Amino acid sequence: MWERGRPPRKPRPSPILVPPPPSSPPPRLNLLLPRSLLALAARAMPSRRPSPVLLLLLALSLALLFLLLSPSFPSTSRFSRSLSSGSAFASSSPASTSAPPAPVKIYLYDLPAKFTYGVVRSYKAARATSGSADAAATLPDEQLRYPGHQHSAEWWLFKDLLRRRPQDRPVARVDDPSDADLFYVPFFSSLSLVVNPIRSPLAANASGAGTAYSDEALQEELLEWLERQLYWQRHRGRDHVFICQDPNALYRVVDRISNAVLLVSDFGRLRSDQASLVKDVILPYSHRINSFKGEVGVDGRPSLLFFMGNRYRKEGGKVRDALFQILENEDDVTIKHGTQSRESRREATQGMHSSKFCLHPAGDTPSACRLFDALVSLCVPVIASDYIELPFEDIIDYNKISIFVGTSKAVQPGYLTSTLRRISSERILEYQREIKKVRHYFEYEDPNGPVNEIWRQVSLKAPLIKLLTNRDKRLLERGTNGTDCSCICSTTPTDITAAS
Repeated sequence: MWERGRPPRKPRPSPILVPPPPSSPPPRLNLLLPRSLLALAARAMPSRRPSPVLLLLLALSLALLFLLLSPSFPSTSRFSRSLSSGSAFASSSPASTSAPPAPVKIYLYDLPAKFTYGVVRSYKAARATSGSADAAATLPDEQLRYPGHQHSAEWWLFKDLLRRRPQDRPVARVDDPSDADLFYVPFFSSLSLVVNPIRSPLAANASGAGTAYSDEALQEELLEWLERQLYWQRHRGRDHVFICQDPNALYRVVDRISNAVLLVSDFGRLRSDQASLVKDVILPYSHRINSFKGEVGVDGRPSLLFFMGNRYRKEGGKVRDALFQILENEDDVTIKHGTQSRESRREATQGMHSSKFCLHPAGDTPSACRLFDALVSLCVPVIASDYIELPFEDIIDYNKISIFVGTSKAVQPGYLTSTLRRISSERILEYQREIKKVRHYFEYEDPNGPVNEIWRQVSLKAPLIKLLTNRDKRLLERGTNGTDCSCICSTTPTDITAAS
């Protein structure tokens, strides 16, 4: 009750402590807040003393507000600014703004024509019928065509350098040898090798040639020419590149070029002091059958397994005869003896295009063009070759596109067919899809195919060559143990394991 003559007593204000503002202005929040949380609370509170529960809730709200406005709290705006600044840093980093690496400079030797176009002419002349004119003898160089051959990579690489394709490639041809990092020797060594046994003296005389073609003499002549060149002498040929895709190509002079980068299909005929994965490059054979143009699927492939090739081979290829004995009586397996001929290629095309799996056993050497025939046919390769080397393994995982079987297991009766029959149709489709992704790496006609990839592989050798040539300059004495640190044998994996 009021006392007479005195105004009513004002309500006592609530004992609320408001924290002092931060020393620096807080960042602006993109939130809609009331003008004053205190005013809102005052309007909501009754005139009597507030309850303890309400005071506790209000204190918690103020504490949360204080944290939101604190400079150390990662607010939404500051977090977004940090993200934008991080992305700005990423966009300005060297990895995203730097230009692609400059191509490795390569010089194409202008060899006498007998080592390039002359080999093609000799090959065609050896097959000219008796008494007929040799058309290739009168054709200009640019109209000559390389014979259909599994070792045609030597032709594709030579023509590629002649065309001087765009500079955004792994290698760029230069006209001044003093500017070159590498030197390409365009001898058609694989084609030269097969001219010799076919050309008889009778055919030579009929076509107007005075003497029979000699691949061995041409190899010797090539090395004599090269060894007179200043840039060969400079580093003993270490920065030179030869293609010898046939296992016997350049066999007479291979010891004299073992310092160089060799482009080969495998190491079956090469010693560990002649070739290795460290300095050399594995190439795919040119496929000899037509590519399969259809889509993935198993419905049009009634045959389980297909093989067509020479049954009797030497050395590691003896496994073929054993496989013939095991598989030739299987109902859904096609395995037959065949040699290189137009009719055999037609049969092989039909067989690979209608089979789920294609067998690739070792022959005289671990690899053959049959593997790449299978890949362009979407026929899943079954590889029974223990020492095979495969091209472009830094970008192709062959376990995704092939099945590997040890030769000791492959020759066990029933093992191969029972293993393949357990593979589901969906798994076969997965293999086929993976093959389609990488098939262009085995088709030399493709502009983004093996030619470009071979040059990339060659360009990767340039830093090692530079390292070794610089090292050679400063060495005063050579070791007497006969080892060369640049060579690691690829056919003896135990040595690699021990070295690591």
